[in-house]
Amino acid sequence: MPSPTQQTSPTSDLIAVTMGDKIATVCLNQPNTRNALSSQMMTALEEALLDLGTRDDIGVLILEASGPVFSSGHNLKEVIGDSRKETMTALFNQCSKMMQTIVNLPKPIIAKVDGMATAAGCQLVASCDLAFASTTSQFATPGVNLGLFCSTPMVALSRNVSPKHAMEMLLSGDFIDADHAARIGLINRAVEVTDLDKIVQEFAAKIASKSTLTVRTGKTAFYKQLPLSLEHAYSYASEVMAENMQSLDAKEGISAFLEKRDPKWQGK
Repeated sequence: MPSPTQQTSPTSDLIAVTMGDKIATVCLNQPNTRNALSSQMMTALEEALLDLGTRDDIGVLILEASGPVFSSGHNLKEVIGDSRKETMTALFNQCSKMMQTIVNLPKPIIAKVDGMATAAGCQLVASCDLAFASTTSQFATPGVNLGLFCSTPMVALSRNVSPKHAMEMLLSGDFIDADHAARIGLINRAVEVTDLDKIVQEFAAKIASKSTLTVRTGKTAFYKQLPLSLEHAYSYASEVMAENMQSLDAKEGISAFLEKRDPKWQGK
């Protein structure tokens, strides 16, 4: 439950947002559908993320879910109800756009998983910058069992884990536990459920204590350099670092370090 200093406001009947000290928690709030990523859910989630991404008083976002399932992926009733190619293309394009919004958002997003995350739900976890899960959580890309290969979840999955681990999940459709997910790099850490909230909040607070400009610069640069060749990645990163050095926060941070005091960030 939010502390008295926090404010909770639903952005729709599907998403709830809790505002804390420099940290916003976005909760998938439709446990009766296993937090399925229907078109309406994806619209509500993307709108909430885009709104929070523009707020100067928020440095970090936590993405969690209510109920025993983090997200079961696409709503299969919605998919089978109108499976025309143009309808399916629009749905999967919407999902891809939302996942890219997570990557392109200027603020770090931490997935806090306590339950199952399957198909596009697993994709959602993989798309976040960081992910922590309870030891009882499970992950799978089980589309192959239904005759529908998890091709869009594959994009995020293959950018988090090695090709052979990704193919093992995609070809088998089997569940993996949180410990295994941590070993292959799908999540950062598997922790006891009683410690999950504390650990995620502490890590979010640590990130929120940094310069928002520096974190924004770093997140953007991280994803932009990934597809570049080694030579071009170093060239790009050098430009980013030189530009970063011109900021007030970089100058303040270095001065504070040399003067053995806490920095006073301005986000500039």
